[in-house]
Amino acid sequence: MDCNAPGLRPYPPAGQHSHNGSGAIPHPAEPPLLAGAGLAAFRGERLVFRDVGLCLEAGGALLLVGPNGSGKSTLLRLLAGLVRPAAGALLWRGADALADLAEHATRLAYLGHQDAVKPGLSVAENLQGVVRTGGRDVGAALAALGLAGLAGLPARMLSAGQRRRLALARLALSAAPLWLLDEPTLGLDEASVGLLGALLARHRERGGAVVAATHLALPLPGAATLGLA
Repeated sequence: MDCNAPGLRPYPPAGQHSHNGSGAIPHPAEPPLLAGAGLAAFRGERLVFRDVGLCLEAGGALLLVGPNGSGKSTLLRLLAGLVRPAAGALLWRGADALADLAEHATRLAYLGHQDAVKPGLSVAENLQGVVRTGGRDVGAALAALGLAGLAGLPARMLSAGQRRRLALARLALSAAPLWLLDEPTLGLDEASVGLLGALLARHRERGGAVVAATHLALPLPGAATLGLA
């Protein structure tokens, strides 16, 4: 299976290949990182979306856009393995992505609307569990999001924007190739959005991929867009 546009390409494939958004040209036979075809999902008894297709290569980025209730968050949760598709297929490098949900969870980092910050822990302590699984440096992650000077501060004292940046710092510690982000700029000021952009760029330069649901412009140069109605 192949894709045919930078970063994101329609599925089924059109039988052509080109740059993948990270500067590398994939081998024609190399399957994309993540691909979906004919995806459908329900919320309760309501069909949220149907016939959704996507194809995302290493280094690529996809923006999910659409009005409230169009299924952006539901699609992110489906890609994360938290919602089973009512129809269609989701593939990871050509194999069923959801055949082993525990294995699929190791491939991704998911950021939802909730920051999941523990107020009784310090800023640095909130990241210790991620260090155990990702093996990266807490100090560097905090610095990347402008929080180095707050490492010892109780998280309950953070502002809403600082809590969001702490949640984003978990991404800097994650070794997962796929980042799934639901409205990642919530509560961020312009300077913080710039820090997020640098974080996303480094992830893509290392061959990682990003799918983000958003109502606002995100610092993801070259990202493809998938509109949900």
